[in-house]
Amino acid sequence: MGSIEDILKQAKPRERTVMVCIRGDLAGEAERLTDELSRVSEDWEPTDLTEEHPGRKIAARLKEVREQVRAAEVPFTLRYIGDRAYSDLLAAHPGEDNEQLFHPVTFPRALIVAACVDPVMSAEQAAELYEVLNQGEIDKLANAAWDVNTSADVVPFSLAASALLAGLGGEK
Repeated sequence: MGSIEDILKQAKPRERTVMVCIRGDLAGEAERLTDELSRVSEDWEPTDLTEEHPGRKIAARLKEVREQVRAAEVPFTLRYIGDRAYSDLLAAHPGEDNEQLFHPVTFPRALIVAACVDPVMSAEQAAELYEVLNQGEIDKLANAAWDVNTSADVVPFSLAASALLAGLGGEK
């Protein structure tokens, strides 16, 4: 395996990139169109066989909006902050009682700021971002920050990759 010096030369902090949709208006429009398509499909009763299903136009619009949502996703790269910095961050955001390891609101947000390496942001800029992102998108960032700092899974399993490789005669 080599000496600890050899291992340290090869060691790199864990990173993860997540895609965050910065256009909540588009995400909301996609949800609205999905609901409308479902409602129209349930209620539609054609009067003759040549009548076009009203859901076709909605589905076409939904496809356009989903493409716009994907185009409005921005990558955020988070990196392990190191043992000392992580410990200091925990100490700076104590739980509200003895049963909590950290403050459930302030710690995850501070961890995002500390772990996000691209784009780099200050606590003030992050607070501005939290005012426009919904909680689901904030959770994506918080979960990625948590994972790079605490997860033991070095190589996550991918069912899709395994299935594709099996279909190509590769590893299972």
